[in-house]
Amino acid sequence: MKYFRLIPVTIFLFFLINSQTSAQNADTLLRKMDDLMSAPKDRVATMEMIVTSKNDKETIREAQMKQKGKDRKFYRYTKPEKQAGVSTLSLPGDEMWLFMPAFDEPVKITLLSKSQAFTGTDFSYEDMDSRSFSEKYAPTMIKSDDPKYYKLELVPRSKKSNYSKILVTMEKVNHYPIKMEYFDGRGNFFKEATYQYARQGKYWYAKEVLMKDLKKGSSTKIVMKDMKFDQGLSDDEFKLEKMMEK
Repeated sequence: MKYFRLIPVTIFLFFLINSQTSAQNADTLLRKMDDLMSAPKDRVATMEMIVTSKNDKETIREAQMKQKGKDRKFYRYTKPEKQAGVSTLSLPGDEMWLFMPAFDEPVKITLLSKSQAFTGTDFSYEDMDSRSFSEKYAPTMIKSDDPKYYKLELVPRSKKSNYSKILVTMEKVNHYPIKMEYFDGRGNFFKEATYQYARQGKYWYAKEVLMKDLKKGSSTKIVMKDMKFDQGLSDDEFKLEKMMEK
């Protein structure tokens, strides 16, 4: 009789331990992805953006990118001429700023504005901010259709996020993402990002990212060129005043 009483308790403990292990694995994997993305002390690169509209019309933009650690990121457009000088700056504390040459000073981007398109692309300001995925999302392991990859479901920690969830397909050996599927507030799958990672020295980085907006039928490809790591950037490179320099 005692044996049969122990069976339900044993089953309960098994599922409890198993669920805790899965949660721990999901958290660990997401942190490993974050660590890979933020491994360099800093980085500088030329970023090419190819924006393709629903009717296949292409526009090409170019920007200079600087990043220090995981929470300081600066973009300044250099091409085309009509967009030259437009810049964005991400700072610690979830701060994000936009400067346009027609304005006198940078404008702070609000939480509401972060759902809007990042300078006319298929990325949102929320996609391009500097916070880690571990900060923004709570992960859960889900079944992957391919044994070469992990799959995580990320649910926003903030109710103000533009997404209800993101599904991440992650390469198992080095822990970089190869695909992210985005679901809107109503649970509809509406955007997809695919990644091509490359290794330079001891660091991995996203050499190409293609974001497709499935509702609009448009896409934006980001290509990183002339990537340089550990350049000794100072915090002064990420001040608001730098956004207004010519």
